[in-house]
Amino acid sequence: MKVTVERAALLRSLGHVHRVVERRNTIPILSNVLLRSGAGGLELKATDLDIEVTESVPADIVDPGATTVPAHVIYDIVRKLPDGAQVSLETSGETGQMTIRSGRSRFSLGALPEGDFPDLAAGELGTRFAIAASDLKRLIDKTQFAISTEETRYYLNGIYLHTIDVDGALKMRAVATDGHRLARVEIDAPEGSRGMPGIIVPRKAVAEIQKLVEDGGEIVEIDLSSAKIRFRFASGVTLISKLIDGTFPDYQRVIPTGNDKFLTVQRDEFARAVDRVSTISSERGRAVKLAVQEGRLALSVNNPDSGSATEELDVDYDASALDIGFNARYLLDITGQLEGDTALFKLADPGSPTLIQDREGASALYVLMPMRV
Repeated sequence: MKVTVERAALLRSLGHVHRVVERRNTIPILSNVLLRSGAGGLELKATDLDIEVTESVPADIVDPGATTVPAHVIYDIVRKLPDGAQVSLETSGETGQMTIRSGRSRFSLGALPEGDFPDLAAGELGTRFAIAASDLKRLIDKTQFAISTEETRYYLNGIYLHTIDVDGALKMRAVATDGHRLARVEIDAPEGSRGMPGIIVPRKAVAEIQKLVEDGGEIVEIDLSSAKIRFRFASGVTLISKLIDGTFPDYQRVIPTGNDKFLTVQRDEFARAVDRVSTISSERGRAVKLAVQEGRLALSVNNPDSGSATEELDVDYDASALDIGFNARYLLDITGQLEGDTALFKLADPGSPTLIQDREGASALYVLMPMRV
């Protein structure tokens, strides 16, 4: 194989594919990126056996061929080459090595044969639709912070994506929960998504999609089955991921419907106040108490080790007085996702979950479990 490629294009592509490669691997070939040159340019592929990312870049092909080299090493080499450089990649069958040349720089990397590189073949993907990149970004951005990191409840380690009929209109919903908080956001379902299986997209794939959708063009093509999903970005990147094999819990049951105490606060003012009083909260508990009564909210933190803090806000509230505690970090995570100037809290009692939205009827809603304070 012998190809010449522009440094900027190669670096951008390596940046996309090398991220899925784990730093520590017991299987040597999984530390490598597959480089395959042919009529369509230079194709790069990396996988961890759960996710596979592929991208092609334009290249001047002298001799077609394929090999695999350490992904993080070649990425670091190309990253450190000067802007505007041309990069020559060449393999010789005898040595089993790849030579990288650029200007006066020359590197030799150990290579493994492409025949050993695993292929995460997608198989039959029965559902196909296209979604606006902005809609996909919204579904992920508004929910991914609530994905559980608790490995024992593996079915919560991702975003639950499904379609549902809401008042006669088909919606696509993304839901994530860690048992303490729940995030749910919906968009109008893309054409072709009706009847899709409910799927759980794993946390690592979500993180990669979140990065790729930033510069992936305006439309993303999605193919999926109950076991795998494929994202094709207009930028030329393809990501295939296995899905979590498990049943997502009935999230509808934990979304309260009878909360009748409505508290409206100025979102930014509230978030800043929570951030200030939580400065002295204990790392373990991070509990902040909300004492709400007509027209007024008192935020307080009491930490036996470091003291106490209080702050008052003017709010819109006309129900009976209520004291309730929340994890300050969770409050800040949720208010950070809200888009309006205000935040609407629908409260019931100190021991029941609270519903948080921008406003009544907003397409994104959040449920937060209270803490004892």
